[in-house]
This record gives sequence, C-alpha cells and structure tokens, in this order.
Amino acid sequence: MIAGDIYQPEAAGLPAAILNALRVALAEQPQLKEPGKYVLQGEALFMNVMTFSTQHADEKKAEQHREYIDIQVLLEGTERIFYGNFESARECEEFHAEEDYQLCNHIDKQQVLTLHPGQFAVFMPLEPHKPGCVVTHAEPIKKVVVKLHRSALEA
Repeated sequence: MIAGDIYQPEAAGLPAAILNALRVALAEQPQLKEPGKYVLQGEALFMNVMTFSTQHADEKKAEQHREYIDIQVLLEGTERIFYGNFESARECEEFHAEEDYQLCNHIDKQQVLTLHPGQFAVFMPLEPHKPGCVVTHAEPIKKVVVKLHRSALEA
C-alpha cells in the first residue's frame, strides 16, 4: 500500500505508470462526474466514480484483486480503509475472474488508514483492503477508484 496526496502525488514515490494513471484520471475531473465506470485507455486503465455511505468495518468484507492495481482517491467525506500486506487475506470466497475481485473475511496483521478529501491509497494485486469504513460515524462519501492493469508495471 502506498498513500499520498493528489496535490503532490510525486511525493509518494509512485512508479511512473501509477503516477501517470492517477494524473490521467484526475484530468477527467471525477469530482464532477456522476457515479459510473469511465474508460480512460481501454481495459488497461479505467475509473469507477462512486458515492455511498460509510459502514462499520465489521459489516464489510475485505476485497483483493489479481489483475488490477487499485488507486483509491477520496473526493468528499472521510473514510477508513483497513488493509494488509501482500497475500495476507484469510477466509476468502471464490475469485470472480470476470470482475477481478475476491472477498475475504479476515486480514492477517490488519492495519488501518484514514483518508480525507484529496488523499489517495494504492493497493497492488493481492493486497487486501476494506474501504468505505466509518471514521467516527456513518457519512456519505464520494470517491474514484482508478483501475490500472498490472501489465503497466511490466512495460
């Protein structure tokens, strides 16, 4: 997991491909878009704009991906994201290859990150994360999740 601020994303030490993906997505002004999927560079790079209310962590499952890097950018509200290191997900359900996700009930040696508007967190494939969790009380949030195919790091 890598965290940073959208106003100085280079300070997070992101690989060039992830930094570029973040810049491309932010140039599309996701804060002005309605919820939905927006294709940026075919299936190699797209973004999902979403709005929802935060929930208590014990009401949610963690997720992990195999093919895509998640760049989660908070646009409005505050959220906690529980996460773990590579391959730390436990008690996992079946993998959904078509949508590239797997839900899990437990994260070994779980850690927590609080995001405020303008902050982002990057989760690499097989790094479990449970976004959209309550900080102090349930509240509406708006965020964009930029999905970059892992092959971008191999180029």
